[in-house]
Amino acid sequence: VNPFLSLLNSISSGLSDAELSEMKFLCRDKIGKRKLDAVQSGRELFSILMEQQLIAHDNLALLRKLLQDIRRDDLQSRVVQFEEEEPHAPDNQPDGHEKPVEVICDNVGREWKKLMRELRMAEVKLDRIVAAHPDNLYEQLVQALREWQLWKGKDAKVADLIKALQSCKLKLVADLVEE
Repeated sequence: VNPFLSLLNSISSGLSDAELSEMKFLCRDKIGKRKLDAVQSGRELFSILMEQQLIAHDNLALLRKLLQDIRRDDLQSRVVQFEEEEPHAPDNQPDGHEKPVEVICDNVGREWKKLMRELRMAEVKLDRIVAAHPDNLYEQLVQALREWQLWKGKDAKVADLIKALQSCKLKLVADLVEE
């Protein structure tokens, strides 16, 4: 079980309806009213915040602030403890994927959505990434590849990237990644 998701789940379970309502109110400047009105649990709120990249396993400042603002020091201390204990090395350290990601981002350009569709990334995720970085093609691809890696976890293989690049007729980039 992912320790980060486990933390969010336990925080969600510890929130009363009134506290959830307070957190939703505090997020009004970050999340649209329609989406917020549909939120029925802390898990749903946290999912939206993760999708918008406002919270992540290595970025919990907003979550800490929300818990502080609703006066839930007990839950806030869980977040702080998680940050101090959680080894971030697997996600923060360059691994076998970092170099291929760099090569892909430097060479794919406008065809990035085609590549991500080939990797079976959900269209809604692609739209969110574009909305978050509307004028930065490079960053859109970086974020899309990160999302793909997070989604696939240990199943995110360089071989899959190469195969997808070849399917998208980006053979030159596939060759560069293979090198």
